[in-house]
Amino acid sequence: MTTATAPSEPLTAVDRCDRCGAQAYLRVRLQSGGELLFCAHHAREHGDKIRELAIDVHDETHRLANTPSSAPSDEH
Repeated sequence: MTTATAPSEPLTAVDRCDRCGAQAYLRVRLQSGGELLFCAHHAREHGDKIRELAIDVHDETHRLANTPSSAPSDEH
């Protein structure tokens, strides 16, 4: 599996995991020509198979670490 080097369109909140419907953070382009979207959980769960079948991967899971766990106390 290689990480996509060409600019790829960013994933948004409307991009959903093909497995469970959660927000997608990984776009996988397959050797067969198809494309799959995965949430971080399913990307980890299916990582070995993804590596076997992917041409490239657009990974935005780093965005999860930048998301605050709760809103600031002054936010309503």
